[in-house]
Amino acid sequence: MKQVVQNYKSGELALLDVPEPGCKPDGVLVRTAYSLISTGTELMKVSEAGMSMVGKARSRPDQVAKVMQSVATNGAPATYRKVMGKLDSYTPLGYSLCGVVEQVGAGIDDVKVGDLVACAGNEHALHAELNWVPKNLYTPVPDGLAPRHAAFGTVGSIAMQGVRQGEPQLGEVALVIGLGLIGQLVVQLLTASGVRVVGVDPDPARCELAERLGAAACGDPASAAVEVAVAELTGGHGVDQVYLAAGGDSNQPVELAARLCRDRGRVVDIGKCRLDLPWNAYYEKELDVRFSRSYGPGRYDPAYELEGRDYPIGYVRWTERRNLACFLDLLARGRVDVEPLVSHVADFDDAVETYGRLKDGDLKAVAVLFRYPEQKEEAGEARAPAVTVPAVRRGGGAAGPTRSVKTPVRLAFVGAGNYATSMLLPHLARREGVELSAVVTTTALSAANAQRKFGFAEATTDLDAVLGDGSIDAVVVATRHSSHAELTRRALLAGKAVFVEKPLALGEDELAGVLAAVEESGNDRLQVGFNRRFAPLLREARKRFGARTGPASLRYLINAGRLQHGSWYLRQGTEGSRFVGEGGHFIDTASWLLGSDPVSVYAVATSGNEDLQVVLRYPDGSTATISYVTTGSPGFPKETLDLVADGKVLRLDDFVRASVYADGRGGPKRWVSSRLPKARDKGQSAELAAFVRAVRTGGPMPVSLESLVATTTATLAVRAGLAGGAPVTLAGAR
Repeated sequence: MKQVVQNYKSGELALLDVPEPGCKPDGVLVRTAYSLISTGTELMKVSEAGMSMVGKARSRPDQVAKVMQSVATNGAPATYRKVMGKLDSYTPLGYSLCGVVEQVGAGIDDVKVGDLVACAGNEHALHAELNWVPKNLYTPVPDGLAPRHAAFGTVGSIAMQGVRQGEPQLGEVALVIGLGLIGQLVVQLLTASGVRVVGVDPDPARCELAERLGAAACGDPASAAVEVAVAELTGGHGVDQVYLAAGGDSNQPVELAARLCRDRGRVVDIGKCRLDLPWNAYYEKELDVRFSRSYGPGRYDPAYELEGRDYPIGYVRWTERRNLACFLDLLARGRVDVEPLVSHVADFDDAVETYGRLKDGDLKAVAVLFRYPEQKEEAGEARAPAVTVPAVRRGGGAAGPTRSVKTPVRLAFVGAGNYATSMLLPHLARREGVELSAVVTTTALSAANAQRKFGFAEATTDLDAVLGDGSIDAVVVATRHSSHAELTRRALLAGKAVFVEKPLALGEDELAGVLAAVEESGNDRLQVGFNRRFAPLLREARKRFGARTGPASLRYLINAGRLQHGSWYLRQGTEGSRFVGEGGHFIDTASWLLGSDPVSVYAVATSGNEDLQVVLRYPDGSTATISYVTTGSPGFPKETLDLVADGKVLRLDDFVRASVYADGRGGPKRWVSSRLPKARDKGQSAELAAFVRAVRTGGPMPVSLESLVATTTATLAVRAGLAGGAPVTLAGAR
């Protein structure tokens, strides 16, 4: 299928061929009929992409701050790879469309195949021929409403949420500054609410349009006509509300709002304009400044938008979806008219040219629609069946199938997010003896990006077809945590060697399912992404430390820091706790240094379970204390480790320096890593090399299955230890 994309690094716009998205549960697959260009938000994004790197940095100081923090935590080279990987990727455009339901996911019962729906969301209602849309971001289109009008649903919801924030009352007077697409809709919504409206815009054509759509008067912000109209309509008191629907760097809108608003009036910011509030003017009138957050309550809440958890109507009357449905109802009843706003309808095949004309000013428009080709399949027509997974291979055992060591290992990647594209794929793309055969993602564009950057032979959203491809030797699972165990289980049953990023499982049942797949298939060719044991600096320090005769004491401090708002790690209901997701790294490292797997786990936590202390006991009496803390300073190193035994001490400082102190003949001896490495090497490259070598030669996997299971079991036991307040004795590996 085709999708409009932009490369934020180069500014390139393209109509790209990408894989069709799959239909996931709790959502629908929609074939687009019309999608709407947001001539404000989207053109701002297009313009930013054309800036120099310095210009981009100046326009997004919030992102610059995140980059600097990443440099302090992960080092400059790793941060550079991550940032440039994001910039040099195609990003989607669009967030408002109307289309026909082509496929219904499990859990959906309010629409059926063939229904017309309006869709919202800058990750779901894209300028693309097909989109998967979760249940709270679509709504059925009322009978009789034209699809081209229903495509305005999302921007209509944005305008509606802004009006709701202003709390207009019958008979009041409002000022709308900025008469672009959103401003024109705000004018109509206010007029439909019994509010008289004065509009402000430097474009005479837009002023005239707003007056035709119900505004009492409109004019240029520099003219006296606006102030005269406000004085006449309000008896000289000033308007009750001001709606800022303008963009740009000028501070004129907020200054005009203060001048024309009445005492204790309301100022609502809908657009993205400069907000240097003149303190005296706002203070003396005690103006109430409010912000309108996009389409309404639910926006930016993953539980609402992605998991489909609605808010009770008794507590939240107007959510994103209810605003969307309400706006469509107003359109259907003729209370709002969007047809006069349509300046241009372009064929979807001409999308790149249309954006270019808008950016250059050749096409002056309030609203532009993309019209998509007629559907080639009738609604509801059966789609081609998915490729069947072949019979599973049995008898894999500790060694892999016999194969020529000269034959490259054919890899398939499932998932191509930030970690995969910055920390895994760069090492594999340039490794001899590796063939990147296929990349599988749930979103079409991420698969296309990975294919372009790393040279995959195929990009797809069809996992069954990849697992059924007998030419693929191994599968790398780099998806979110909740899918790791199931994807690993399916790949093992398909006879593939599997590299799965940590964690292997989020619960005992998931771990049991993976082990059942091993038993059923006889295929134990499994590696979990516990990369720190492969870090060159730590391996050198362990070699310098040497063998030990007595029990050891290990202390491992992880200064994890707080998560940013909106991080998917916070979705503990679906993705597990943060320690379950990350803790295996540190338990595996401790077990590798101590040469055995733990026999018991004791865990305690501070109030709120923010900081954890995990004590592991080993068969020879050794102990490891893992302090996983989130309340420390971000300026302190993320990982520090001390190993003490037999008169020796090993010290690791955040994978940039290591040292070993030992008693010896003639007094204490000390080894310190001679120089700082160019980058923090936490072992990903060596780990992947070991996995590829095992697959290529058929030799044993880099870490035994027993050790992988023991580490996972110990990680999961932390939760039980916290609940029970006592040490948890661990059973055998299997």
